[in-house]
Amino acid sequence: MTMTNPVSGRTGRRVRLAILDDHEVLLDSLSSWIGTNAPDFDLVLSAGTWLQLVHSENFPTELVFIDFQLKESISIEARVRTCRAAGAKVMVLSSLDTREARERALDAGAAAFLSKAISMREVMDSAREVMGVETGKNLQKDWRPLPVGAMHQSRPRLSHGEEEAFKLYVAGSSTTEVASQMNVQYETAKTYLRRVREKYAKANRPPRTDTSNSGKALLSLRRDEQREEHSDAPGRA
Repeated sequence: MTMTNPVSGRTGRRVRLAILDDHEVLLDSLSSWIGTNAPDFDLVLSAGTWLQLVHSENFPTELVFIDFQLKESISIEARVRTCRAAGAKVMVLSSLDTREARERALDAGAAAFLSKAISMREVMDSAREVMGVETGKNLQKDWRPLPVGAMHQSRPRLSHGEEEAFKLYVAGSSTTEVASQMNVQYETAKTYLRRVREKYAKANRPPRTDTSNSGKALLSLRRDEQREEHSDAPGRA
């Protein structure tokens, strides 16, 4: 597949890209951002689990973005080495930006290790560098945009706590991690996120009947709440 370079006007091949991230809201938002803002990349595979990635008919791709903190037993080393053996280059993205995590990813053969705190423009510029293509210009700088519904004109008014909690959630934090980073009780963080979902449901269509990206994202928030009620709340296994 070819495209005209938006910077130089030259025609070149688009880079086939896959993303592996088990956070549905972030996976959806990141996929939407790349589709809109990175025409030199062809996102052919978005996977929420390791098996979905490697069993897809579109695997291997030329480049794979892998979330470091997948909730699966397969190590980052095994994930990176498998992709490399299949012929794909790997960039590891993580909210756990520690020296140990970085060294584990890079020693396994990852081409880059990036913090999820950096802008999306920087992520894609790094991807271009890894793939040897020209760096684009004038790209949006948000790391992962809010769901489409959150940018709609009818978006609800959120309190300071609700907005902060939702931003942390969209950045990849669980409800427990949101509570820790906001220095509030778990139940308080859960209430903030529940109110966000409820307010967006009132401002737009109810998530259960909404098939848009925003509906899927907000329904994912509800599923996360339900899972955490059973497995992530303090004092529970």
